[in-house]
Amino acid sequence: MSGMIEQQGECVRVRVHAQPRASRTEIVGEHDGALKVRVAAPPVDGAANTELVRFIAKRLGIARSLVHVVSGEAGRSKVVEIEGADTEHVRRALLG
Repeated sequence: MSGMIEQQGECVRVRVHAQPRASRTEIVGEHDGALKVRVAAPPVDGAANTELVRFIAKRLGIARSLVHVVSGEAGRSKVVEIEGADTEHVRRALLG
């Protein structure tokens, strides 16, 4: 799990492996050192990224505007940045 969730200044970055076109959006574990998330949206016109941001923001209880895909917009391996968060809160919210 080391390196999956890291503090970067006033933001937290989370490595994510996204699996689009799932029946529902959910965290299903780990894949190659990244958080594996099934996303209930197709990888078309940014729909999967939008759903991923919505899901993470909801799990953290924060506004969507504080969550950004900063790397991997067109691939399955992504880096999601969460503004104003701390690693412990993010770990608890995403990993249980």
